[in-house]
Amino acid sequence: MNNYIEARQQSFAGNPMGSVLRNDVPGEIRSLPFINSNYTITGSVGQGNWAVVPWVAIMNSNITTSTQRGYYIVYLFSEDMKRLYLTLAQGVTESTREEMAVINQEIRTEIKMDPKVKKDDQINLGPSKRARDYAYSTAAYIIYSVDDMPAEEELVSDLEKMTSYYERYIELKSNQYPAANTGAEAVAEDRVKLLSSLEVIEHVHSYITSKGFYYEKEEVTNLFYSLKTKPFVILSGISGTGKTKIVQWFAESVGATEENGQFALIPVRPDWSDGSDLLGYTDIKGEFKEGPLTSVLKKALDDPKRPYFVLLDEMNLARVEHYFSDLLSVMESRKWEEGRLVTSTILSKEIAGRDIFLPANVYIIGTVNMDETTHPFSKKVLDRANTLEFNRVKLDYLQFLQDREEMDPVVLHNGVFATKYLHLKDVYSAYPELVEEVTSVLVEINTLLQINGSHVGYRVRDEVCFYLAYNEESKVMERKTALDHCILQKILPRLAGSDTRIERVLKALFKLFTNKEIEYAQDAAMEDVTYAVYPKSAEKVLEMVRRLEDDGFTSFWISS
Repeated sequence: MNNYIEARQQSFAGNPMGSVLRNDVPGEIRSLPFINSNYTITGSVGQGNWAVVPWVAIMNSNITTSTQRGYYIVYLFSEDMKRLYLTLAQGVTESTREEMAVINQEIRTEIKMDPKVKKDDQINLGPSKRARDYAYSTAAYIIYSVDDMPAEEELVSDLEKMTSYYERYIELKSNQYPAANTGAEAVAEDRVKLLSSLEVIEHVHSYITSKGFYYEKEEVTNLFYSLKTKPFVILSGISGTGKTKIVQWFAESVGATEENGQFALIPVRPDWSDGSDLLGYTDIKGEFKEGPLTSVLKKALDDPKRPYFVLLDEMNLARVEHYFSDLLSVMESRKWEEGRLVTSTILSKEIAGRDIFLPANVYIIGTVNMDETTHPFSKKVLDRANTLEFNRVKLDYLQFLQDREEMDPVVLHNGVFATKYLHLKDVYSAYPELVEEVTSVLVEINTLLQINGSHVGYRVRDEVCFYLAYNEESKVMERKTALDHCILQKILPRLAGSDTRIERVLKALFKLFTNKEIEYAQDAAMEDVTYAVYPKSAEKVLEMVRRLEDDGFTSFWISS
């Protein structure tokens, strides 16, 4: 506070004041015993230029990880640096004034606080529009003067109290949307739970292993992060590798079963030609006949606290872009309203009796096989999904025949799986260095993909950054390992062809991934590529080149 105004007269880039707010202060807050792993801490002195009101935000990741939306704790510094406010406030970018007024009033009336905490509109950050907007978004605050700053013990005590008020309000909002009573609970549990990403991954992997199926922890991690990145995932691979089973066990491990309606297996039929087979249709009498997916959507809308999983079995028996086009479009309409994720309407009230949209607690997974009875995927579909391969088989895994302790499911809150990022700026505010690193890699890859017109657009870039941001929060995988998964499942599925251009693209990618050139894939068929920067992607590219040499045509989808 004593040095910020002077720093603003200096160059922005590389100024040590930036590190104080971005790194030092958040680091001290993270070390406090009452700040658990669910919290995201981020500070800002501006982006490219000095902020008139610098800040440090403390966000429960189950509510928001962006200061542009939701509600959170934030330290706000006045423009003249004479006052510091510890506030319970809201994101101003993606909330209207009316929405903020409702939340402010609810916090002030429903959450009992210490008399020291002020619940009024008298906060004074300065005359600028940004300062006035921040002030309007504040529901409650404690004020400190630079000339009379309290001891650290008092500052910590005040933050701990504000954190408890924040958690009480989160609990209040959660209780406003109670789970529906299904009448047939497969798991006896009164309350859904919130676990960290690492705890979820550990639990799901252990649960699946106890059922006698062998999947590496990294595969479970990949599926989990892919669902958080986008609620649409494609599982490919040879028949019999357990694509359907991993989805069923994944869902069951978190309390989602067919019995309680949180898991639905929908077999796709070859004659599906439009969305009516999935969503429903109006018959000759004018009555709406509900489709299998609509039934799940209605249950999920009435039960927002719990996750719902839909498995489209053998989804490419029919053309996906025909029967699934409505859902693909609606996924791209997702936006934040009052801190909640909403989409455009899938079925209107006039047709279905109520407005049906894609709720934030529905996750759609499709299994696919590639043979003469199935259809290929268009780039429109591939751009909107993560494509995970399951070709590895471990027939000698027999530990499940031994006595193993059965694991119980854990009923989880949807906040564990819910998407936090919709826009690249959300990620950039928390992980600017990560976004810049990933973008640099994708630009290099895109230059090679332009040889045959298969380069990726903004959507793929953004979703790769989302995936890596989720991994960054829990650090389950190394960053390069996570990026390797993304290249494999977001970029390589787009590649197919029979001419010299696809050959040049694949060989150029192999050189980029391994720093080695190949002339003939057969010569490198037995090569160990674990040394590569991106070994999984390098191995897949090598396989695709080999197929091109053998068959005169190659595709991501042709397994070895």
